[in-house]
Amino acid sequence: MIDTVIKADNVTKSYGNLKAVKNLSFQVEKSACFGMLGPNGAGKTTMSRMLYGNALRDNSGKSAINVFGYDPGYNELQIKALAGIVPQENNLDLELSVEQNLFIYSRFYGLRKREISKRIDELLNFMELTEKKKSKIRDLSGGMKRRLIIARALINRPKLLILDEPTTGLDPQVRNLIWDKLRKLQREGVTIILTTHYMEEAFQLCTRLIIMNLGEKILEGRPAQLLKKHIEPYVLEIFNQEKPVTFHDNRNIRIEGTESRYLLYSNELETLKRIVTDYNPGDVYIRQSNLEDLFLKTTGRHLNE
Repeated sequence: MIDTVIKADNVTKSYGNLKAVKNLSFQVEKSACFGMLGPNGAGKTTMSRMLYGNALRDNSGKSAINVFGYDPGYNELQIKALAGIVPQENNLDLELSVEQNLFIYSRFYGLRKREISKRIDELLNFMELTEKKKSKIRDLSGGMKRRLIIARALINRPKLLILDEPTTGLDPQVRNLIWDKLRKLQREGVTIILTTHYMEEAFQLCTRLIIMNLGEKILEGRPAQLLKKHIEPYVLEIFNQEKPVTFHDNRNIRIEGTESRYLLYSNELETLKRIVTDYNPGDVYIRQSNLEDLFLKTTGRHLNE
């Protein structure tokens, strides 16, 4: 039996005349990793903040949010007691040590003093930060700070973990370590909400995701199924082209281009292979399409203002 732990129905959020979220609906199952993808200004962070009551949805008879049976508009504290939050920005106390940051945060949840030390050691070991226990925050690398913020979000053993761009700016080693830890949390029953700009991160972690643009949901589904349904499986990249790329017979090709780079999408690999012979080896590259290709197809290549 599917256990739905989050349900959003026709959620809208306005800031003056700007609608940051428009009639957004989705459901999240227990132990799932649910992704929210979209360009800047798509409404991802606003929607995630509404889940735990840090932003209130617009009043409407059709609008509703249910998180573990609670409405965040009225039961903010109950939801926060069950949730861990990883914000976009690092907001650790720079004057305190790693251990002191976790100790102070644990007191917000009413943990007993005899439990706190054990829990801190567990989390530092889990995030591979044990050797930094006594270090000041200003002495940590960016990757260590992000791992510590995730550890802090887990201090209360949450059933729900909300992560807002958790690996932005991190090197591949740290990013992959965090991915492994998040997978382990899923296996232990933690439900994860993830907003990210890393398409590979979404593909690796998310059991289901939505792609948003300008506050609206464009697509929803499992990553692999979305790729199969909504975009051609093969793409040929052509670099260093000053003149537009055109073909007399492009019935089986969809062309997207930038100033010096063209992408030719097709369902037929052999069609693309024939085109490759007309170019220098270093100027062309055939690959499978990915989530970033689908993201750009659905949201566009222009920048949101």
